[in-house]
Amino acid sequence: MNNLKKVLCLSVCVTFGAVCFTVSANAQTRDRVVKPTSSQPTNMPPSAAEQTRPQPASRPTLTNPIIVVSPARSESKPLVTRTSSSKAVNSPAAMASAGRSVYAMSTSLKIDNAIKSRYGIRYVYGTAGPNTYDCSGFVWSVFQEAGIDFTRSSARSMWSMSDPVYGDERFKYGTLVFLNNFGHMGIVADENGFYHASSSKGITYSPFAGYWQNRIVGFGRLKPQYTNTQSGNQDDR
Repeated sequence: MNNLKKVLCLSVCVTFGAVCFTVSANAQTRDRVVKPTSSQPTNMPPSAAEQTRPQPASRPTLTNPIIVVSPARSESKPLVTRTSSSKAVNSPAAMASAGRSVYAMSTSLKIDNAIKSRYGIRYVYGTAGPNTYDCSGFVWSVFQEAGIDFTRSSARSMWSMSDPVYGDERFKYGTLVFLNNFGHMGIVADENGFYHASSSKGITYSPFAGYWQNRIVGFGRLKPQYTNTQSGNQDDR
């Protein structure tokens, strides 16, 4: 009986020891969770600086498209200023009305129409139309069509058939201009330029300023005795 009590007591002690050992081992292997501590109370209200700090304002959403307007571009000025025109400034009618034509209005208009109908036709020396012209042939054919008839001849010969004119009379419409030592001639349009048969451009208008300025040798008008009609005389107006 005593032996049985001893065995039971020993069994209880062994079991209790085993349980204690197991609990102690589990406690050592369990992860420790360290709760952080704050130096300030958790429910402390925000400081005065945080309360008064301005909050950034939210930008409103764009509803309209952005249009970029470039500054107005100033007109660029030409590098070279034109000092002469590429065509006659004054019309034959205006010249005749102002008394600035050698011939009457009707004759001046006939001369103008004859020039325009030949405009651009190429130059060939010694010809007088209708498909090619040289300088004197062009002048002769234009005057023929306007009713002013005279014998076809060279520029130098036509100078001898003309009365020289000076001053403002040189620039009346229909006056003859002689150039290049009387080797070239044309019909005055106004004070700015003349019509002629150019070896490079054909029948054209050229300004006096520039290339031709120093090549002019004289201005003249056909003498009445060399023309077979008087319909083109200035006094017929």
